[in-house]
Amino acid sequence: MDRVILHCDLNCFYASVELLSHPDLREIPTAVCGDPSSRHGIILAKNEPAKRYGVQTAETIWQARKKCPGLVLLPPHHGLYREYSQKANAIYDRYTDLVEPFGIDESWLDITHTLHLFGGNARRIADTLREQMKKELGLTLSVGVSFNKVFSKLGSDYKKPDATTVISRENWQSIVWPLPVGDLLYVGSAARKVLHQYGVDTIGQLAACRREMLETLMGKMGLQLYEYANGLDMEPVRSRGDAEPIKSVGNGTTFPQNLTTRDEILQGIAVLSDSVASRLRRHKLYAGGIQVTIRDPAFHDRSRQRQFAAPTHLIRDLTEAAMGLTAELWQPPAPIRALTVTAIHLSPEDAAYEQVDLFSARMSPKKERQEKLEAAMDCIRGKFGANAIAFGASRPDITGRAGTRQIAAFQSGDPDGGTGKAARCPDDKIR
Repeated sequence: MDRVILHCDLNCFYASVELLSHPDLREIPTAVCGDPSSRHGIILAKNEPAKRYGVQTAETIWQARKKCPGLVLLPPHHGLYREYSQKANAIYDRYTDLVEPFGIDESWLDITHTLHLFGGNARRIADTLREQMKKELGLTLSVGVSFNKVFSKLGSDYKKPDATTVISRENWQSIVWPLPVGDLLYVGSAARKVLHQYGVDTIGQLAACRREMLETLMGKMGLQLYEYANGLDMEPVRSRGDAEPIKSVGNGTTFPQNLTTRDEILQGIAVLSDSVASRLRRHKLYAGGIQVTIRDPAFHDRSRQRQFAAPTHLIRDLTEAAMGLTAELWQPPAPIRALTVTAIHLSPEDAAYEQVDLFSARMSPKKERQEKLEAAMDCIRGKFGANAIAFGASRPDITGRAGTRQIAAFQSGDPDGGTGKAARCPDDKIR
């Protein structure tokens, strides 16, 4: 028996929520954007009239206004978006307990075992959901209906706004295979470029590739994409109560001013590595590798990864490795607009191990001391807040030609941290 899976996507979510308070702007090109003064001045969401002018998510404000001079800009209200996201998921809960959020504005629903309770027609259920969303929340919804998660996601993207698209066993090849390969779940710009080099530009062309070729090109991801393109995805829809394993831990920031010197970049890397390391320890995880992404002022991204000789969750290890990767990607004085540090290939602490030989064994006391030091830092932050203590290399002051300036990452803080709750310090003292 085939599964029946819906993918529900709230249309222009941020903008739609904002327009509930500004109904007079519904027919006027409007966008939600970040704060230009902190260099986060990019388009976060736009309404349908703005779309018709070609305004795109993630482009800069000046680019958007060049296309649409009369574009109205609204600041974001993230707390309000979370509230409406919770309300939307509460509506989904009426139909099944298998509701898996995919970001703040999207969710998968597996209604296989509850379909009969609502008349047995999946399309009709999708249409009912759309009407309920409009009536109760004032928001429009696009719904994809299919036999797996990947195709239901394609269905919700296929026709917008406020539409239902069914991708069935009978029609999936005619709908899915002509689509651009970039429309497939998890095919980003890097994967798209690789596939294009081999003449693969549509999902159908991807489906026709040999599994072995895709594995050689892209590793495990290649095999996964082969299954996606051929309708073989069997990934279950997880209930919100089922925690999905953490696959990576990262932190990135756009800087108030471009970084141009090694010292400036080291301080930025140290801040981000500190945040990533503390979150790894909080979740009792070790990183088997690290990835660094740098963005230049023209919004071009470059990334590089490296494996660790042994799993780690130490600031020092992450910082050193991240700086090494950055040196491979960057040549001074080329400006850097943004940096991201991501811990990858994660393993729980009870599964992480380090093989020590006769010659490296003498290094273990140094590593043990570093573990104790960073555990003590976690303790202090637990008691006094995330910004109570930092390594000297990650001080927020960056001195340049214009004097002292601050990295934005310090101001935003650790997204997982700063609880302010008291914590027990380790019994062992730092010597």
